Amino acid sequence: MTVHTRTALVIGGGVAGPVVATALRRAGVEATVYEAYDSAADGVGGGLSIAPNGQDALDAIGLGGVVREVGRPLAGTVLRSWKGAVLGEISVPPGLPELRFVWRAELSRGLRDAAAGHGVRTVYGKRLERIEQDGERVTAHFADGTSASADVLVGADGIRSTVRRLIDPAAPRPEYAGLLGFAAAVADTGMAPTGRRLNISYGRRASCGYLVYDDSSGGWFMNLPHREPMTVAQARAVGTDQWLRTLREAVADDRSAAPELLRRTDPADLLITGPLETLSTVPTWSRGRVVLVGDAVHATSPSAGQGASLAFESSVQLARCLRDLPYAEAFAAYEGLRRERVERIIAAAARTNRNKANASARIVRDVLLPITMRIAMKMLRPGKMTWQFDHHIDWDAPVPGTVPVRAGGA
Repeated sequence: MTVHTRTALVIGGGVAGPVVATALRRAGVEATVYEAYDSAADGVGGGLSIAPNGQDALDAIGLGGVVREVGRPLAGTVLRSWKGAVLGEISVPPGLPELRFVWRAELSRGLRDAAAGHGVRTVYGKRLERIEQDGERVTAHFADGTSASADVLVGADGIRSTVRRLIDPAAPRPEYAGLLGFAAAVADTGMAPTGRRLNISYGRRASCGYLVYDDSSGGWFMNLPHREPMTVAQARAVGTDQWLRTLREAVADDRSAAPELLRRTDPADLLITGPLETLSTVPTWSRGRVVLVGDAVHATSPSAGQGASLAFESSVQLARCLRDLPYAEAFAAYEGLRRERVERIIAAAARTNRNKANASARIVRDVLLPITMRIAMKMLRPGKMTWQFDHHIDWDAPVPGTVPVRAGGA
């Protein structure tokens, strides 16, 4: 095997950073992660689900055990109205593993530790300021005056990516979806188990997703419509006591589990995850020796339940391409393998966000969704909607030359 790329700088130590660095190490590329913050982000972030396709991608590089260790199985989702009535149910397609619900902080810590076990080094306090490239190397310059060089640089620095802005100043900026996010674990919900199903209640003034386990412990997340965008720092400055009062008022008239869950939530346990944001189509995925991965290039809202899973897929595919091809050809092949799929999923999630943020849409949805779902179940051919979950990456398969890029979804 001809080694085309020997070293890589990975900018961003969140969920995607350790995964892409591990994948690169497996491909024979020495990768080091550079994180802007001074320490690991333990205790930061709410809950998320890892879909079967995300688990498959992690298994390809030996990290699937992390999700199985820290995650709880999810067999599907139950959609409910503000009155508590079941609007519809969505199950994992037959023959595929169940989803896994994880707290982001536990997932991040598990992936970071596993990556270290694979020889990945993480350096903290390295906030990227500028990038220089020449014919042989790419150099990252950090705010503390230090720098680092390698054959390629991978931007895994999230939806507000500095790398994306540096390689294309005209790149799209994150767009506020009109919702603020909150979450909490609850030691004793006082409720019956939800049977490995995430319940989502579309309230009159906020939506709430929740899980209850066999021991009555559980967790919830809420999306609160909020006209004016707020940064995470601004939202946290309001304080957990005030936000809990606001959230309780928002669901006070709902006949769902949300009021009781919020009543049993200690302000000290409230996680303020901040604004829900989306990213429109990113025209430039790479420039020279620099390439983007994960939310830095294809951020989807939490409504999709696919953000982390898509980042894992892209990390593995990028590593395969750099293993088998020179960097310029590898970046083109990587984009060709990924763009159509991720943009199709992003478009579906955007429609869900519009419904959550719009009160009139919620009323129409509550009336029409049961009818729509019955018709859909009759009309859809078996397996037609499994394309998101049933996505396998063959790590050992050689990557051919440039894969044509096709924007948009089929």
